[in-house]
Parts: sequence; C-alpha cells; structure tokens
Amino acid sequence: MRYALIGCGRIATNHMKAAVNNQLEISAVCDVVQEHMEVLLAKHELQNDMSILRYTDYKSMIQEVKPDLVSIATESGIHAEIALFCIDHGVHVIIEKPMAMSISDANEIIRHSEEKHVKVSACHQNRFNIAVQEMRHALEAGRFGRLSHGSIHVRWNRNQGYYDQAPWRGTWAQDGGALMNQCIHGIDLLRWTFGGEIEEVYGQTRQQFHDYLEAEDVGMAVVKFKNGAIATIEGTTNVYPKNLEETLYIFGEKGTVKIGGTSTNNIDVWDFADESEADTKNKGLQEETSNVYGNGHTSLFADMIDAIQNDRKPYVDAYAGRDALELVLAIYKSQKEGHAVRLPLENFASTDMEGEF
Repeated sequence: MRYALIGCGRIATNHMKAAVNNQLEISAVCDVVQEHMEVLLAKHELQNDMSILRYTDYKSMIQEVKPDLVSIATESGIHAEIALFCIDHGVHVIIEKPMAMSISDANEIIRHSEEKHVKVSACHQNRFNIAVQEMRHALEAGRFGRLSHGSIHVRWNRNQGYYDQAPWRGTWAQDGGALMNQCIHGIDLLRWTFGGEIEEVYGQTRQQFHDYLEAEDVGMAVVKFKNGAIATIEGTTNVYPKNLEETLYIFGEKGTVKIGGTSTNNIDVWDFADESEADTKNKGLQEETSNVYGNGHTSLFADMIDAIQNDRKPYVDAYAGRDALELVLAIYKSQKEGHAVRLPLENFASTDMEGEF
C-alpha cells in the first residue's frame, strides 16, 4: 500500500514510525520547509532512500504520486482543506487531531468521504492504549453496570519555548488552545466512554499564564450525557514544571476504574463486583511510552490498513473525530456566551472565539 505523509513537524515522527512498523510503501513526504522532511527521514534512517519523493506542495504530490493512504500532520487549521483534496482524489486519509476547526468542515469531510467511498480515520490513538482497551472491554461487557459519573484531567505543561517553535500554535485560526490541542485526546476518551450522546455542556476557559497566545491555557466543563451520567473536564497547559497526568475516571454501580499516567497509559484503580483472577493482571498495569503521544499510532495505522483492505469502517472514524471536536467547540461556545450549550452543535468554529482574551 502506497503511503505519503503531509506535514513533517513534531507529531510526524509517530506517523512515520507507524508507517514503518506496518510495512507500508513510503512513497513521499511533504512539508513547506525542506529541512523538516530531511530531519524526519534521517530520524528513521530513511534519508538515503531516494525512492521516497520530497514535495513542498501537497496537491502536486497527490496528483503525481497517487498514494493509497495519506496521513495529515500539519498545523490544525489546514487539516480540513488538505483532507478534502485527498478525499476528492480518492485517497484514504488519517487526520491528526483535531480533524477540523469547525463543525461545518468536519461535516464536509464526512459527506465527501461517504460520497467518494473513501476511508477517514481521526487520529485519536489513545483509544488503542492497553489500559483503555481493557476498560473498553469491561464497559462493553456491562461490568460497570449503570454509569454514574466520570472525569478527564489533562494536566500538562507547555512553556513559551514550545509555542515559539511554530507561530501557528495557540492561534484561533490554526490551533486553538489547551482544550483543542493538548486535551482533545482525553475529551475523546471521555465522550466515547460515556456513550457519546450529550444533552448539554457548561464550560469556562481562561488564559492565565500565556498572554502571548490568542487562546486558552486552562478550561473546565461539566457535561450532561443523555444516558443520565454526568462528567467533568479539566484541561490545562499550566502545570509547573512539567507534564503531570492525563487521567480518566469511570464510576459505575458495579465498577470503578482510574486510568492514569501521563497519557492514560496506566491502570491505577481496577475494582469490579464480579472480579476474578483474570483481573489481577490489570491492577497496576503500566504501558511504557517514549512520549506523551503513547504507542497507539501503530495500532491505529494497522486498523486503517485493515479497514481499507476489508472495506469496513475504521475503529476511530470521521464521526469520532467530529464528536471530539464538537465537545471542545461546545465548551468554547459556552465560555463565549456565558451559559450552558445544548448539543448537537449546529455550527461553530474556533475562529468564533477571536478576541475572547
């Protein structure tokens, strides 16, 4: 399967590693900065492979290389534009989070992909974490009973050095703030765990320490799910002096689970009424990761390849990407308007927040 990567920045190494691990035919890379491509290829010992074509224009790359699968790892503000071009040219797409920056763009990605019979996977790779998968199996088996409540805490650090690396970071048009960029993986897990269907959201966001940005560095919200469960969200880049945790709590009538670690990669609590010896392995489970992005990209790529080959939906499809985006945008809208926001969100974009802080 011919693969190409668009965007060779910070997260691109996880995409390239996943492509190599899945033995994809790496046909081309694309970035507007030539050096970014060479640095990435060298990191994976591919710098001398002249069969991997280098492009600074993604449209030329798609038209000339005609890859089967592309992953998009550019700044967030152009994810939708690139995805739509790829889809309209019949190319299957993995899109880094967030899938888009507006509900209308996310809907267009879904519409185009269904019309063209093209597969789209939103890159919420933490769903493939071992701890998360174990929790999901228990959830689908009904072991929690009726869900009461839960929470996601993403307590990370991003200093000025991080934002200085790329001028688009922290802007409403190209990135959003802590909730949209750093915390959307945890927000995806929370919504996915609690059934997806949401009645309303009340949120508050602030810009406390990053006054050189446009967007928020801390956000909190209360979410009311249609199944009766409630949940809280806390996301921030204000933790001193380094990343602290990404923690998901699930409380049910017959089970309690706490998934912790820096990126929901450990099981800190695993208690069920119907506990058996098989549960022993989950108590204290830890999945080693080399960075906060975890190990899930390789599994997500493997799933996408299988979805293409067997003409099925990807495990994390475009609807999942839109759901996570919608919840972040609902929190933004609640902050902007000062009241709870009911879902579904008809239309809202990150740029509607311009001037908020």
